[in-house]
Amino acid sequence: MRIGDLAARSGLTTKTIRFYEDSGLLPPPPRTPGGYRDYPDHTVTRLAFIRDAQRAGLTLAEIRSVLALRDDGHAPCAHVTVLIDEHLADIDRRMTELAATREVLQALAGRAATTDPAACRADDICTILTPAWSRTEGAE
Repeated sequence: MRIGDLAARSGLTTKTIRFYEDSGLLPPPPRTPGGYRDYPDHTVTRLAFIRDAQRAGLTLAEIRSVLALRDDGHAPCAHVTVLIDEHLADIDRRMTELAATREVLQALAGRAATTDPAACRADDICTILTPAWSRTEGAE
């Protein structure tokens, strides 16, 4: 099938399909005598897999590694499990960082609600963001 038909069937643009081919996610398709790409029907399934893997948070490099295993005739299940576990651990780490950031921002919001802009000193950049202990050290 030609690239336009593949784009219509996969819901992707021809530019994206060419990018995936250039990135090694799609093997180069055979060419027609006229030089047009002639993608096999199973390419639609491969593109759907790439899209689903991206939605799951896998990078293109990770997707390429999964596809390489499959293309070599190996089931990529163990590799995919490791990737999923790594992504879950990363999300847990980021959620912990976000929770800590949220606490800091809540404290700053409380400080901002009680800050009188008229009481700000000229040598302070922003008393909301500068801890009180830091402001007293600079005054001595």
